Amino acid sequence: MRFDPATLVYNDAGLIPCIAQAEGTGEVLMMAWMNQDAVTRTLETGQVTYWSRSRQAFWIKGETSGHTQTLIDLRVDCDRDCLLAIVRQNGPACHTNRRSCFYTSVRDGEDVELMQPML
Repeated sequence: MRFDPATLVYNDAGLIPCIAQAEGTGEVLMMAWMNQDAVTRTLETGQVTYWSRSRQAFWIKGETSGHTQTLIDLRVDCDRDCLLAIVRQNGPACHTNRRSCFYTSVRDGEDVELMQPML
């Protein structure tokens, strides 16, 4: 059966969350939003493309930083309302220059930084 991005469940703003996960390690790198066109562009180009809510524009991961995400596999959850992009990450995924956006843990009610920015 051919995949159709129109069959996904988007929120009222026409967006669907997409979790980026590192190929091989399974590390969760980041979460960002896609609209139907971003899903289509990602599948057509193999370069992960998100929708920037603040700029109201497409955002190809790594377009300006060089920290690209090459799509390895795109998975749809059982409710069809969330995506998992398994990616080959080039450089840090986070705009703070860390490997993952999930670099803070809450332990005993305190923020604990788990990783430093990459050099």
